[in-house]
Amino acid sequence: MEITHKNSEETGFFVAEEAGKRMGYLSYEWAKPTKFAILHTVVEDDFQGRGVAKALVNAAVAFARENGYKIMPLCPYAEKLFLRDSSYDDVKVPAL
Repeated sequence: MEITHKNSEETGFFVAEEAGKRMGYLSYEWAKPTKFAILHTVVEDDFQGRGVAKALVNAAVAFARENGYKIMPLCPYAEKLFLRDSSYDDVKVPAL
């Protein structure tokens, strides 16, 4: 699995591919210069159950850590993952 990243001033995507086929993607939107919200994590039907969604979230987390960013996990999958695993606490935007 190869994950590529595209980022702009307003939005960004992480895309997972294998042998030229898109496996899934994660989309995010910038909330502030140092915070972004994960909006969607989508895995194509043929690639369900292979850890694609978690790999995409982990790529977003690595990007956040490398750049000192914080993440708001608004997507249901990312939110559940962040709640279950405290290893993401360093990048999660604290609850109000």
